[in-house]
Amino acid sequence: MEPEHKKVLIITYYWPPAGGPGVQRWLKFVKYLPKYGIQPIVYIPDNPTYPIIDNDLLKEVSSSAVILRNKIFEPYQLASFFSKNKTKKISSGIIPNTKKQSALDKIFLWIRGNLFIPDARVFWVKPSVSYLEKYIVENNIDTIITSGPPHSLHLIGLDLKKRLDVKWFADFRDPWTTIGYHKSLRLSKYAAAKHKQLEKEVMQTADEIIVTSKTTKTEFQAITDKPITVITNGYDTALIPAQQIDTKFTLAHIGSFLSERNPQILWTALQELLIEIPSFKADLEIKLIGAISQEVLTSINEYALDSYLNNLGYVSHSEAIAHQKKSQVLLLIEIDSEDTRSIIPGKLFEYMVSGRPIIAIGPKNSDFAEIITETNSGVFFDYAEKEKLKQVIIKYYNQYLVGELKANGVGLQQYSRENLTKHLVQLLNK
Repeated sequence: MEPEHKKVLIITYYWPPAGGPGVQRWLKFVKYLPKYGIQPIVYIPDNPTYPIIDNDLLKEVSSSAVILRNKIFEPYQLASFFSKNKTKKISSGIIPNTKKQSALDKIFLWIRGNLFIPDARVFWVKPSVSYLEKYIVENNIDTIITSGPPHSLHLIGLDLKKRLDVKWFADFRDPWTTIGYHKSLRLSKYAAAKHKQLEKEVMQTADEIIVTSKTTKTEFQAITDKPITVITNGYDTALIPAQQIDTKFTLAHIGSFLSERNPQILWTALQELLIEIPSFKADLEIKLIGAISQEVLTSINEYALDSYLNNLGYVSHSEAIAHQKKSQVLLLIEIDSEDTRSIIPGKLFEYMVSGRPIIAIGPKNSDFAEIITETNSGVFFDYAEKEKLKQVIIKYYNQYLVGELKANGVGLQQYSRENLTKHLVQLLNK
């Protein structure tokens, strides 16, 4: 008779059919946990407001997982009555540039930041605690994991920890008060202080903190003396066949392209190269896949690059992987801010195993710059390195012209989802 698996309750908001990067981390952990003696029990909202839907991901849910659902009330459901498009964008993190915010934008952001602390899913906390307290006791569960954002889910863990004898792991896929869009929420002094107070209470009460980057670990060590473990995001072995490489010199950005990520350095470099290299006009294609902010599209137009744009919109995760494998060059852009040095975009790891070279642009001393360099999977630039960026684009373009453009990554296996799950299991079994 096989020994009974250790039960672990995972509390997450994003779950299939949700699309986008937020769903991938725990979908993949749950896929591999049973292999290592862990029974995952996943608690999710019954009627969520997901900004992106990807029904293909439903096929990836582990048949070994127990799924618990409970109704959630979200203000986005009411707000969409006034402006469905705006609420969907704010829900997915696309916040208009401060200088270009309309009166309605400002009202929505003020409400989001000041009335719903820490976020608009806060009304799920009380009913979830009532439901889960009973379930945990009846099913002899001694370990819970909360995953944020939305960081209100950590408040569920906080309350359960106060009520029950459970070990609580708080997993931060992104930081809380230092995340890029936090400053855009038009917070009052009270709201800003409340966020800080809740963040500190969560970090000082959880038994263990899990983060996705070294810089986030360092930031959090100033708030708590609880153990903090870095488990990055990663890649899964996707059953996507090899793709025929694009015939155009495609520079592809896959994922949300936020206003603050608008890379003027790249648009300038491309504009200059179109003048300097006659053949570049016939070969260049800028391929954008995912939710794109209006500011990015406006800049592309202002730099006279719109005739080279192929805006494909949102595609399923499997289609995105296919595009990663067939695009000539993959673009990875992060906001130029001290606060975003800790962000390691989830798509980085899928990019790295695509076999295509990465051009990454972000703030100096970014954590993901170190990973790109160590794995030989591309080149990183800060926002002051336009000439260096141009030279690398020229180098890649020349390799493209003779059919020799590819990436030669090394040491990628450490970032496989299965290896990362092994690391998680070691932590859960301590």
